[in-house]
Amino acid sequence: MPTRDHNPHRRRLYLPIVPSSRSPAVAPAGGTALAQGHRAGSVGCAQTVIPGSGRRPEWLRVKARTGPNYTELKSLMRGLDLHTVCEEAGCPNIYECWEDREATFLILGNRCTRRCGFCDVMTARPGPIDEEEPERIATAVRAMGLRYVVITGVARDDLPDGGASIWAACVRAVRRAVAGCGIEVLPADFKGGERDIATVVEAEPDVFAHNLETVQRLHARIRPAFGYDRSLDVLRTAKGLRPDQVTKSNLILGMGEEPGEVREAMRDLAATGCDLLTMGQYLQPTRFHLPVDRWVTPDEFAQHARFGMEELGFAHVEAGPLVRSSYHAGRQLARATALT
Repeated sequence: MPTRDHNPHRRRLYLPIVPSSRSPAVAPAGGTALAQGHRAGSVGCAQTVIPGSGRRPEWLRVKARTGPNYTELKSLMRGLDLHTVCEEAGCPNIYECWEDREATFLILGNRCTRRCGFCDVMTARPGPIDEEEPERIATAVRAMGLRYVVITGVARDDLPDGGASIWAACVRAVRRAVAGCGIEVLPADFKGGERDIATVVEAEPDVFAHNLETVQRLHARIRPAFGYDRSLDVLRTAKGLRPDQVTKSNLILGMGEEPGEVREAMRDLAATGCDLLTMGQYLQPTRFHLPVDRWVTPDEFAQHARFGMEELGFAHVEAGPLVRSSYHAGRQLARATALT
C-alpha cells in the first residue's frame, strides 16, 4: 500500500478507538449490547475466528506494481487538481485498479466534516466549493477513456444541501463528455434530506450507492455522525424516488461484529430494495483508528455472498477480503443486470 504522512501538520482529528467484541460491550443509546463472547452459530457461517493482531493472513497481502498506467493516472489527477478515494483512503487495490485504468473520484475536496473509526480520509474544516470540479471530473473521465466511473465524496455538513447540487452537476458533466459512460455515485446521507437525495437521483446515475458499513450494534460507535436507520432510509428513498434506480451498499467486516449480526444487516439492506452489496475486510489505516477485531476468512465471505443472492434476493453480492465498494464496480453492475 502507498505510504505517506497522513497528518503532516499534526492537526488531524481522530475518533477514539472503539472496543472490539472481546472488550466489554457498550450499547448505543436506545440499543441493547450483544452478550460478550456470543457467536451466532445458526447462520451457517464459518466459525473460525482469526484474531486481528499479528501478521496479516496470506490472502490479504498485496504486491505493489506501479506500471505506466498507474504513473499516468497519478500525473493526470495532480494535473487536474482532483482527488481519489483510492489515495485518500489508502485502498489496497490502488495498484490493480489504476493499472486497469479504473479510479474512484473523491469530490467536494478531501476534508470531511465527519469522523468514522475506520476511515482514513482527513477530518477538518472544508475549503470552499469548487464550481468547476464537475467539468474537471468529466475531462479526466474522457482523458482516461473510462466506460464506467465511480464518484464518491466527503460529507459536507457545512453546506445547506450537503453538496447535492455538485453531485448532480458531476453526473451531468460526465454524461455530456462521454456518451454511454456508466456512472455510479456514492454520497453521504445528506442528513436524510429527501430533497437533496432527489437532486442527485434526478440526475439519473446508473447506480446510487450509500454505505451502511457496519451492523446496528456497532453503528453509533463506529459512525457517530451517521445513523443506522437513516442510512437505510437513504437507500429506501432513492429507490422510492426512481423505482428503476439501481441501489447499492457496503459492509466492512472485522470491526467487532458477529456473523449473525452481519446477516441481520444484510436483511435490513434487502428490505430497502437494495440491488447490489459489497463486503470486505477492515484494514486498520493507522494506530489511531479502530483496531482489527479479526481476519474474516474467504470462506465466510463466500457464505455471506451465497446467502445474500440465494436467500435475500440481491442481484449481486461481491464479497471477499480485499473487496471495496468501488472494486470492479462496472463488472458488478454488469453481473447484476445480466441476471435481471
